[in-house]
Amino acid sequence: MAGITLEQAETQLDLWMAASTAVASSQSYEIGGRKLTRADAATIRDNIEFWEAKVLKLTGGGRRGPRYGVSA
Repeated sequence: MAGITLEQAETQLDLWMAASTAVASSQSYEIGGRKLTRADAATIRDNIEFWEAKVLKLTGGGRRGPRYGVSA
């Protein structure tokens, strides 16, 4: 079984960021069949932190573009 890809992690991070924005401007948001409300702000924050860490890990700690010593 393959691990989580960068594309998957970025997609999840984008979804949780959208959830945060929606909950901040209204009472609820639905993601993956689960309805989240303002009371779930901590859950949303925790998921943003989780997926952001995955993205950073998969991009070598946040570096963008080719790694040193690798030509494009």
